[in-house]
Amino acid sequence: MNMRKTAVYIKRKARQVFKPYLNNKDIIALEGKEFIIVSDNCWGGKVYQWFKRPYNSPFVGLFIHGPCYIKLLSNFEFYIRQELKFSDTTGYKGVEVNYPIGILHDIEIHFKHYSSEEEALMKWNRRVKRMLENDNPDDYFFKICDERRATPEIFQEFHSLPFKNKVSFSVQCHDSLRHKNHIVIKESSKNLGQHVPNGVKLFKLTFLYFDVPKWLKS
Repeated sequence: MNMRKTAVYIKRKARQVFKPYLNNKDIIALEGKEFIIVSDNCWGGKVYQWFKRPYNSPFVGLFIHGPCYIKLLSNFEFYIRQELKFSDTTGYKGVEVNYPIGILHDIEIHFKHYSSEEEALMKWNRRVKRMLENDNPDDYFFKICDERRATPEIFQEFHSLPFKNKVSFSVQCHDSLRHKNHIVIKESSKNLGQHVPNGVKLFKLTFLYFDVPKWLKS
């Protein structure tokens, strides 16, 4: 085990031991600030769980491939108001599907942690309604990572979107994003190290690189 892996291991173990204290500290630091997380995978759900907030965003327990996600964000007001339908197949090759696939107009939403289309539809509609009750754009926080087909070009397009609060995570240091809120994760997925780990594991690593309470208060 090299020095960095040892340091990361120690920090993660310490965070487990002091989790109640750190959790309470982060909740207090947020000072009740309202936020809505729009995320391409389960990272967003872990943020809500960490801060003990109800889900006021439909982007929980699901993932969206990079090309569909950037299309969604590029016309967010249109897509978020579309009727959610379902499909038995995906347009992405090499994806094993054993969960509902939602369709918003022409983009796919993969409800990986839902048992049925009925559950996915009910929770999506309820959370969309809850989200749209907040029309303050400063309360919306957008996140993307390179786990699923998000290319450097998609990252650049993401950071050019007119949203105030954006963060990206990747195993790559893109030169064009050096001065953006782009976080390079050194702990990659076991899948040949081509991308960051899944959303749950990525959230556990986030504290090594990024101050989430500070971001949410910005």
